Amino acid sequence: MIRKIENSLKRMFIVMVLGVTAFTFNSCNDDSEDDTSCTTLIWYQDLDGDGLGNSNITEEACEQPEGYVSDNTDTDDDGDTDFEALDWSTETHSNDVDPNFDEVFEDNAVKRLDIVITEARWQSMLDDMTDTYGTFGIGGGPGGGLVNTDEDPIFVPAEVFYEDKQWYRVGVRFKGNSSLQSSWRNGILKLSFKLDFDEFEDDYPQIDNQRFYGFKKLHLKNNFDDPSMLREKVAGDVFRNAGLAGPRTAFYTVYVNHGDGPIYFGVYTMVEDVENTLLDDYFSDDDGNLYKPDGDAASFANGTYDEDEYEKKTNEDEADFSDISSLLSILHDGTRTTDAVTWRTNLDAVFDTDVFLKYLATNTVIQNWDTYGKMTHNYYLYNNPNTNKLTWIPWDNNEALQLGKMGGSLTLEFSGLNASQWPLIGYLYNDSVYKAQYDAYVQEVIDGAFNTSTIQSLYSTYSALIEPYATTEVSGYTFLNNSSEFQSAVSTLNSHVTQRAAAVSTYLD
Repeated sequence: MIRKIENSLKRMFIVMVLGVTAFTFNSCNDDSEDDTSCTTLIWYQDLDGDGLGNSNITEEACEQPEGYVSDNTDTDDDGDTDFEALDWSTETHSNDVDPNFDEVFEDNAVKRLDIVITEARWQSMLDDMTDTYGTFGIGGGPGGGLVNTDEDPIFVPAEVFYEDKQWYRVGVRFKGNSSLQSSWRNGILKLSFKLDFDEFEDDYPQIDNQRFYGFKKLHLKNNFDDPSMLREKVAGDVFRNAGLAGPRTAFYTVYVNHGDGPIYFGVYTMVEDVENTLLDDYFSDDDGNLYKPDGDAASFANGTYDEDEYEKKTNEDEADFSDISSLLSILHDGTRTTDAVTWRTNLDAVFDTDVFLKYLATNTVIQNWDTYGKMTHNYYLYNNPNTNKLTWIPWDNNEALQLGKMGGSLTLEFSGLNASQWPLIGYLYNDSVYKAQYDAYVQEVIDGAFNTSTIQSLYSTYSALIEPYATTEVSGYTFLNNSSEFQSAVSTLNSHVTQRAAAVSTYLD
């Protein structure tokens, strides 16, 4: 494996200067009246996004072209496009096969993924984080003093190795919100990653429509704030076993080589990307509108409608938010209190209330804190073309399976919930028909997807599987203070599922 990486790196860094011809482009129009005010400058291609340009590939322009910089001192851009994708096969790399779920999301294995990033590109990722979130290791606990930004960290090309095969110039970036910032500020480099296998296909024609066993995008979650490293995985299993459109998950160990050999970054949970394979697999049609709400509008409280806060992940070029606006209008319609039958009929026509109530029951039984009802994020809405209804999709479950922070998770009866602030919960629970449906799902969840013996058996299997890798994480790349914290956290999970069974019994009696 190591020899394979070394050979690939040699291929990657061979400087191909012979035959490279500098090409130019002059953006000043000779016929323009403004030519006298145009100062033509030479710009250098910055293929790897490190702020340093390739002196052999230039453009002449009055203004800075996209992908070009004024600096010409890059030492590793030369020859970056001159490579042969030797490991490419239809089964492993192409877009011509169905996603191989069994290979990528195997439940009973811990697989290894290596990410190789040039030193310059790694430094550009760190510099970008510093510019956005401040100096690495300055301190700050979860949720405290976080930076509010709409900008994602930058993508850089990297090599990904798995089972002695290489994937080429894969787009890699850090990902997350509070988990990313808190990890960074506390000096922990075990950061979450997003992988996009054809992010840079325009720069590298060799990777056109590159896939990882049929997957375009994948997420490597760092199991932030979870010493058991099980919550993201198990919560995902529970949602899917309850019949919901939850992303698949699997355990991976991640090694990152950014110039000095592979560094063990620890145990990660691989999470399926919602906007790609999940839609096609679960809904059999991925042409509908997919939204990732975030912000006040994500509460669906009256008067909060803001299209900017219903981020479109599909059909982005279509300025049509009528499905969202219809849901909001019907949800707050006066018939809710004057003609409940009509209100339910109209709501059921635009919103899959059955799916939402099943999700709500599951989410509340397992105590998932960091989502709707407490926080205005961490869910998707998909307008299923087969039903023309907005359908709820859970997302980001590392804070599940615990009471939670900031007042804790919602109670089964939603005591203390402000119905007007969280109307998708409050209005539906206050309707007798919907409440009965919710109660039935609560019983179904505790008897099935979150059955005590089933979940405790799952905890036993998964903890035994990852323990050798979890307890050998190293300082600076772990959230564990010591190895005993791992087993203690697993014990807490076992106690939690017992407590939830008792809570459900009390609620339904």
